[in-house]
Amino acid sequence: MNAANPPPNKEKGIDLKSFTSAIAQITEEKGIPFEKVIESIEMAIAAAYKKDYGKRGQIIKANISPETGEIKFWQVKLVTDESMIYSEEELEELKEKKIEIVEEGAKKLRFNPEKHIMIKEAKKIKSKIKPGQDLEIPLETHQDYGRIAAQTAKQVILQKIREAERGAIFEEYKSKEGQIIPGIVQRIEQKNIFFDIGKTVGVLPKEEQVPGEFYRPGQRLKLYILKVEESPKGSVIFLSRAYPKLISKLFELEVPEVSQGQVVIKSIAREAGSRSKIAVTSEAEGVDPIGSMVGQRGTRVKAVINELGGEKIDIIEYSEDPEKYIANSLSPAKVLEVKRGPKNKALAIVPEDQLSLAIGKNGQNVRLAAKLTGWKIDVRSQEKTEEIEEKKETKEKGKKKRLQPTRHP
Repeated sequence: MNAANPPPNKEKGIDLKSFTSAIAQITEEKGIPFEKVIESIEMAIAAAYKKDYGKRGQIIKANISPETGEIKFWQVKLVTDESMIYSEEELEELKEKKIEIVEEGAKKLRFNPEKHIMIKEAKKIKSKIKPGQDLEIPLETHQDYGRIAAQTAKQVILQKIREAERGAIFEEYKSKEGQIIPGIVQRIEQKNIFFDIGKTVGVLPKEEQVPGEFYRPGQRLKLYILKVEESPKGSVIFLSRAYPKLISKLFELEVPEVSQGQVVIKSIAREAGSRSKIAVTSEAEGVDPIGSMVGQRGTRVKAVINELGGEKIDIIEYSEDPEKYIANSLSPAKVLEVKRGPKNKALAIVPEDQLSLAIGKNGQNVRLAAKLTGWKIDVRSQEKTEEIEEKKETKEKGKKKRLQPTRHP
């Protein structure tokens, strides 16, 4: 290659100069650092130049002047002395021992005239250079380098814009994890539902769908952002309609007392699509937590139920007293008494006519109450409890009688 660098041709720089001003405008609009884009373009142009005009092993460097659009190219060579390179004898010895030469981090190098230059030759170009330093040798700028540069720059900018947009989307939705957003069903692929959520598309996997809920293109729904992950193709936003916290977020939208922190949702137990239980408490004096959640004529709770496709919601008052909390959790059934046992076990005693209500269809009510409170709850009717206690008492009396000593006259 010719080491002489001819004066820049005006025709070569015109397109790129206007291109650099366009780069500045685009990077400002997209929030991409201008220097990073220029650096990426320089690397891409250097690679394109090497492909067209260079040789294997060469290190080519390019520099763009944002002011003039002029590009200069250099070949970079490492300055070496005899102590830094393998001798012919050493290379032969390594070959015999079948030892592979690894250049990165190695103490010695295999001399390559395309990558290295001896100190004696290097000093002819730059007198003060030292071994271990890089020597930059100017290269000829070819007639069509402006066209190559412009095409390469365009590709790099488009890539950087895509990367920046993907990064911005990831950051935006990552910050929204745990929140709810509106979405429109875009398409259905196998068991996954894809939603248009604004700037991108989110996926509702099968396991996060509500059993019995049907989805159709164009349908509008509120969705919980479960997690956001990065992938080679961009951000993947996982959505949920079944996650229990979807309910608390819906109530935040409908109930000002919840969003303001006056009413706190302490716990949620949910069987998506069927029934949920919510334990609430008031943090402000004079605020009725259940009344706030229900709203006038049930408007607030109805709005949430409608959004959930008719899912039943029981709102109960939280209590620090486990017995009271367990009794409340079995609502709408009335509980007469709660007896605490070991290992978070509890017995709830209810009137006979309340037994089926307390247990619920297929045991759902007591199951949700146990999930809500964290206690293992056994439900019994008052009559059954009394019957068991009577039998126990009779058994104890019989045992005592057997243990009494027999008196002989």
